[in-house]
Parts: sequence; structure tokens; C-alpha cells
Amino acid sequence: MCGIVGYIGKRDTAPLLLEGLQRLEYRGYDSAGIAIQSGGTGKGAGGLKTAKTKGRVRDLEDRIPKRFTGTAGIAHTRWATHGVPNDVNAHPHLDPLEKVAVVHNGIIDNASELRAKLSAEGVTLVSDTDTEVLAHLIARSVADSLETRVQEALRHIEGTYGIAVLHADFPERIVVARNGSPVVLGIGEHEMFVASDVAALVSHTRQVVTLDDGEMATIKAGDYRTYTTEGSRTSSSPETVEYAAESYELGDHDTYMHKEIGEQADAVDRVLAGRIDDRFATVHLGGLNLDPREARAVRRVKILGCGTSYHAGLIGAQMIEELARIPADAEPASEFRYRNPVVDPDTLYIAVSQSGETYDALAAVQELKRKGARVLGVINVVGSAIAREADGGVYVHAGPEVCVVSTKCFTNTVVAFGLLALHLGRIRDLSVKDGKRIIEGLRKLPGQIAEIMESEPEIKKLAQEYADAQSMLFIGRVRGYPVALEASLKLKEVSYIHAEAYPASELKHGPLALIEPAMPTVAIVPDDDLLEKNRAALEEIKARSGRILAVAHQEQEKADRTIIVPKNEDELDPILMGIPLQLLAYHTALALGRDIDKPRNLAKSVTVE
Repeated sequence: MCGIVGYIGKRDTAPLLLEGLQRLEYRGYDSAGIAIQSGGTGKGAGGLKTAKTKGRVRDLEDRIPKRFTGTAGIAHTRWATHGVPNDVNAHPHLDPLEKVAVVHNGIIDNASELRAKLSAEGVTLVSDTDTEVLAHLIARSVADSLETRVQEALRHIEGTYGIAVLHADFPERIVVARNGSPVVLGIGEHEMFVASDVAALVSHTRQVVTLDDGEMATIKAGDYRTYTTEGSRTSSSPETVEYAAESYELGDHDTYMHKEIGEQADAVDRVLAGRIDDRFATVHLGGLNLDPREARAVRRVKILGCGTSYHAGLIGAQMIEELARIPADAEPASEFRYRNPVVDPDTLYIAVSQSGETYDALAAVQELKRKGARVLGVINVVGSAIAREADGGVYVHAGPEVCVVSTKCFTNTVVAFGLLALHLGRIRDLSVKDGKRIIEGLRKLPGQIAEIMESEPEIKKLAQEYADAQSMLFIGRVRGYPVALEASLKLKEVSYIHAEAYPASELKHGPLALIEPAMPTVAIVPDDDLLEKNRAALEEIKARSGRILAVAHQEQEKADRTIIVPKNEDELDPILMGIPLQLLAYHTALALGRDIDKPRNLAKSVTVE
């Protein structure tokens, strides 16, 4: 959550920082702020100049004075964790003499204790945030270097942080540190950048250094150095970012969500590219670091993710059970890490995260590694924290996803699970015939996704019909249930309509009490061996005067409306059946006038608990 941007070099800093914040606004958008090092030292002698405000980056831009220049600066866009969104709680946070400016992502767990201690020592705290204590702790240090002052302050901190620090008495440098919240350095020509996400950097450089937990860096216009919080030097070489700045642009689209839904056919092509092995009816997944003997020794698969990633994991678990015949299940990472789970050496654990930085998933991976488990990652962002912590894994290659609501990354993640399930199945007992059948189905996916996108005008009309609903019920059975869960989440995230999902088999066990004409039901009805069971559920709803929108491979007699989806292999059908429901959520939100890319109370990359 939250976005950090920093710059040091010869160019005017404020415009660069504002541009970076706009690219990171999906990470937090309830307040924003900026601090510039303008030369000289101390308050009133050039020192630091700041501007911050409640609201969006555009509101910050309106607050910045005309003469707000400098060649080093840090900026922040916030998703509130401590204190309501207002001007005072916005970052950067300063010490009383306004010599130190700090921007921070993460949560300081012992902030209340530190605030009480500082107050008892006569310090006046002006905000309600946890971050402010860092500015005071750094300012109170009398160490000879800014690096040591920051290190001393961090020794008092318990929790997670990605920080960037300016100090008026130490011009020409920015000090940054990471523990559990991403920090990336951008290497330019006689200039340096820092950010919490490469999206803020790619229009200026594609050479980046990603800090590890417990690592710090000092950046100057001409160079950088990295070291641990204890002061030991580290060696970090720049890597090239996979995607260029154009990948983060809206292009001809009004919203990123619409753009990203429309990119799914190409995105699926990318996740399949170079991985299919027709000769042996399998796939190559070289990053797994799991040889055939080790794969055959796996007795169970446990998939961990949060939100959309959890739903993708549910579909993935079903695929692995069906194709590889390995018992598999999925669980929210946030629940797993707190229930003192039994970690089995014969279980393969898989962490799923679009960003690769999701805190609950990362913490689960670290706990599993501590207990000796083998952990794979199914990740979109190359070089992210989970990707580095895991023993191996699969990159989903969805490309940058800017909208807070995930669409193409969900689809590519499920396709990646299809590849993994096929790989494990062919190592075990899946026949060549079935392997070829699944490969043929995988190859059909991009064309079938494009076919679904052609039905967008009809789905838009349906969305306008259902936009007045106060609540909606989503149902599915076995393969359809995770699709229902994800579709329900998409609708509530982006339209704010209350929605919930149930297994269709559970209707008689409570949810039927909700059925009435004002409560529409969206039913996932694939043509598989459960078709007649699903039709029976539609009969039950219709008998109680319920309105039904079916997502199916053929018209459903009992449904008021049916969205027809192309048929693929039974195991792969969930990939396609979710896409029209992404469009339904999008157009429902559009009809209601919602802020589609930045839903209220939400942010991308959940790097806090």
C-alpha cells in the first residue's frame, strides 16, 4: 500500500515526483505530499520545502507553490493505516525544526509505545500516524552521518517499513531502507530515482536495484551504495525491467480496468509462450527447481493467497487434483499464518501473489521456509520479495496491472496453474492423450477470450439492467464455485453493490431464504457432468420468483438472461467463465458512476496486515 517516489539529480525535482506519484496512485490515494531539498541548511535557510494535502495527487499539484524547486526530493501517496486522511497525517513527516523529512510504507507495530515515550520526553507529536516517530528519532540522533542516524532510529522500530529520508544538514543524498515493504532504486545518467514500484521509474530508466529486507541504500546524483541496517556493505547489481513505460499507459481506454480486461488474450499468449512441449504432451517450467523425482514425492499441495489470488488458488487446486491426482487445497494466506499449521515435509506449498509483495503471503512463505518446507511462487512481478524467498516458481507474465481490481493477472494466474497441473500430471499418471487434450485447450484460450470480448455490448446492456440491485447472489458448483467467488468479489470491489457467493449445492442450507425478485442470482452453469444438478438449482430459484443471469455454454431455459461462453475442456472452462463477469462488474460500476480504477477504501499491493 502507499507509494514512494524519490529523485536526486540535476533536473527540477517536483515535476518528476508528481509524475511518479501519478503512476503509483493505485497504491494509495487518500492523501499525498512532497518534500524538496532546496540547498542550504536549517529552517529558513533553503533547507526543506514541503507541501501535502488530503486527496489525490492532482490536489497536491494544486497546493505546490510556483517557486518550489530543488534537485533532490521525496514524495508519497497514502493509503491510511494510522489516522484519518487529512493534511496533517499526509506524508512526508517532519521533525519540529523541519530538518528531517520521512516517507514510509508499512506499519510500525510499536508506534504507540514510541509515541508515549517521545511525549514523555517533551516531544510534541502533531499527527496521528505511526510514521511521525521516525522523523523525531532520526532528528534526535547526534551521529556524524545520516546513514547512522537512520540506522539508530530503525533499531527502535518493530514492524514493516519501506522508507526514504531527506535531511537538511546532509544535502545531496537520500537514504532509504526496507523491511517487508518494497523499495526499488532506479539507475539513471547522473541521476538516481527511488520508488516503491518500478511503475514510477520506467519512463526514466529500466535499470533497477531491488533492496532486500534488512537492506539500506544511499543514493546520490552520480552513484549509490547498498548496505545492511547494521552497516555491512552489500553487493547489488542493476537488473533490466521487463516492461517499458508504454505498458503503463492508458492508450485509447478510459480506465485501466477496461484496458486490462481487453489485454487478456495477449496476456494468455505470453504465459503460454515457449512453455508447451508437444513431443511429450507436457510443458516446460524451468523455474520450478523441482526435478521429476521430487515432483513424484509430493503427497499434497497447499496453495496460499489473498483475495483474487486465493480464488485463483482454489481453481488451481482443483486442476492439480484432476490432472495430477494429488490432494490439493487452497487457503487464505492471512488465516494460514495465524493458525499454527502443521507443516508437512511431503507437502508442496505454493504462494500466489500478483505483486509478489503481499504481506500476508510473504509472511506465510517466510514461516514455511523457517520450518523447512518447499515453497513455490506463482507471481506476476519478476524479482519481487516472494519470488526471491521461494525455492522456485512460475511467472505469470500478465504485464503491468494498474487498476486496483485485478483481472488479467487473475486469468493468467489460473492459466499458470493449468500449466503446473499438466506438468505434475504428466510426471505422474496423466496419459499422453489427456496431455494433448489439455494443450489443445490451452492453445484455444486466447481466441476464445477474444470471442468473449466481442459480446461486450450485450454485457453492457445487462449491467445496466442489474445496476439498481442492492445485493446479488453468485452460485456455482465444484469448478464453478471459485468463479462465483471471484465474480462476487469483483462486483463488490468496483461497484460497491453487496454480493456474496455460495456453492450451488448449499442453496437449500440457508441461502434460499434470500431469494426474491429484488435479489438477482448469477449462476455459473458449465456443460460438464454437473449440468443437470446446476439446472436443478435454477429451478429452485425460479420457483421462488428469483431473477437469474446464467453464464453458460448454451441458453438456460430457467434463466432470465444467459451469457454464452465458448466451450473448452472441462478443466479449463473456469478460465473463460470468469471473463464476462469481469465485464459485468466493470459496466455495472460504470453505470453507477464509480471511480473504477481507484475503488474507495482499497489499494493495490497490500503490503500491510
